[in-house]
Amino acid sequence: MSERIAVVALGHRALGTTLPEQQVAAKAAAKAIADLVEEGTSVVISHSNGPQVGMIHTAMNEFGKAHPDYTFAPMSVCSAMSQGYIGYDLQNAIRTEFISRGIYKPVATVLTQVVIDPYDDAFAEPEKIIGRVLTEEEAEAEEEKGNFVTKISDNCYRRIVAAPRPQKIIELETIRILAEAGQIVIAAGGGGIPVMEQGIRLHGASAIIEKDLASGLLAEQLNADTLMILTSVEKVSLNLGRNDEEFLDEINTEEAKKHIADNQFAPGSMLPKFEAGVSFVEKGEGRRTIITDITHARDAYRGKTGTIIK
Repeated sequence: MSERIAVVALGHRALGTTLPEQQVAAKAAAKAIADLVEEGTSVVISHSNGPQVGMIHTAMNEFGKAHPDYTFAPMSVCSAMSQGYIGYDLQNAIRTEFISRGIYKPVATVLTQVVIDPYDDAFAEPEKIIGRVLTEEEAEAEEEKGNFVTKISDNCYRRIVAAPRPQKIIELETIRILAEAGQIVIAAGGGGIPVMEQGIRLHGASAIIEKDLASGLLAEQLNADTLMILTSVEKVSLNLGRNDEEFLDEINTEEAKKHIADNQFAPGSMLPKFEAGVSFVEKGEGRRTIITDITHARDAYRGKTGTIIK
């Protein structure tokens, strides 16, 4: 592929929470994607799905309770559903923005399965909260089924699932071929549908993959030039909320790894962004990771703002 390649990871703020919020947010995301295409870049998009997959999981399980003839939806199925309807809104918003600018590129969503290791340490310490609030009785029922729960307050529980590291993207070649054909590809949504290899079969797993790590893996395997992680801040800061707070501009991977070792970044928030960014840059030549917000995506791509790891 002759064009520069950017994998753009859209965070929660780029998608909203409710269906109406998502449609509005997708329009803003579409403008940022169109800006990058106008910079002469081939774009592959990944995205968060936290609120969306939680909503689907809750709805499907409430439906299962009300209709005993139906089975409860496993996490892998909920993840697939979220990829579908988020992709639907993004496709339409990007298509509309492209046409309004005279850009004629197809947009496609690829339901993406990502292989995880069943022996990943994350399964011993699940941390991702999912689904609705449970009573003590409902929490005990979940534990009897082999699921993990955590106590929020008196008689108030939530289910928690593991966040294993992504190992392999099953649909990688499909994504690559579409991108090489000039299409804008939406893939690995929500970190991908978590699956485990069992012989020649793929078996859905009760887990949530960290989308930043999956986005980094996708960027690595596509040999992208840029991994752009769009989040809630224009620049990442050290010593967050303290008098000596300091914004990061351009840093190298050694500096980034030192900040990680100094526990500057919160687990499940900024930490996986830096882990993904460092890994991506170190595994290829001439690569960079950009962390910024959606408003400053174009300027950050031009190197004018954002936190850039090289």
